[in-house]
Amino acid sequence: MSGAIVSFSSMAIAGRAISLDLDTFEIMLYRSIIGVVVVLSVAGATGHLREITRRNLGLHFLRNLCHFTGQNLWFYALPIIPLAQVFALEFTSPLWAILLSALLLGEKITTPRAVAGGLGFIGILIVARPTADTLSVGQIAAALAAIGFAGSAVFTRRLTRTETITCILFYLTLMQALLGLITAGYDGDITLPSTAHLPWLALIALAGLVAHFCMTTALKLAPASVVMPVDFLRLPLIAVLGLLVYGEALDLWVLVGALVIFAANSLNIRAELSR
Repeated sequence: MSGAIVSFSSMAIAGRAISLDLDTFEIMLYRSIIGVVVVLSVAGATGHLREITRRNLGLHFLRNLCHFTGQNLWFYALPIIPLAQVFALEFTSPLWAILLSALLLGEKITTPRAVAGGLGFIGILIVARPTADTLSVGQIAAALAAIGFAGSAVFTRRLTRTETITCILFYLTLMQALLGLITAGYDGDITLPSTAHLPWLALIALAGLVAHFCMTTALKLAPASVVMPVDFLRLPLIAVLGLLVYGEALDLWVLVGALVIFAANSLNIRAELSR
């Protein structure tokens, strides 16, 4: 989980560094192309290429469409609202997954799940404190990104019943490279990365893959009740980075809202483990 925390935070810093020169679709395009190369190279070196199958291509597409949408919104929000707000709103993703699991997988919304969802929504309101004058496009984008990530998680849960992590990561990178090419090139104008962009793009690509690998490994080694609370250390870390690197003031209400969201997620995890 320490690896995942560092990777997600690194990706945020790198994404903000190149957001003024490349749009979100171009960032996703180049990140995914690098990812395809990395996944194929590692899978070939470790003998896992045979695990890449053509089963469930439709499910892979739905999973990656959700992730592509959420990741683009996340990159869009990074340069226009404080990093701590982006991460706090992202942490509502597990709560959105409760609703989507009911709609898409037919899972029941139990009383603890409903309470967790309501508590998480209160946390969102504390973080964003929306009014007609203060609600920003960046806050909306970050909140919608969490829904996209939740959809990705729900479809990933289905895929893990039959597919390996190598297969899932391969289609993650391949399909999102194609989606990035379509969305970045629809207007016939794709900005080519400069040599100054390449290290940042490589960091985004590698950090994304490492983060997914670390979190998946952590969930295999320890219960979700142990793993997921550790993930919330990302918020104080990114808040400090935002202060040191960008001079962003520490917002007490963002931290309070994040604690409410954390409590909602913890409530849901404990309820699931007791079933």
